[in-house]
Amino acid sequence: MVKLKWGMEYKGYLVSVDSYMNMQLANTEEYVDGALAGHLGEVLVRCNNVLFIRGVEEEEEDGEMKEA
Repeated sequence: MVKLKWGMEYKGYLVSVDSYMNMQLANTEEYVDGALAGHLGEVLVRCNNVLFIRGVEEEEEDGEMKEA
């Protein structure tokens, strides 16, 4: 999950990162205020827009977290 400085969040598969921390995500979903805003597919996020990144556990189809 990538959170931008303006509050938007992008959840997807990390494809690549460069030395400046520009990120390419695949199968990306956009979240605004915690609500799904849309499915974007492949996205490039420029480094100076990123507030933070974190790993996300895989979810089951019903949206519940899997037991570890």
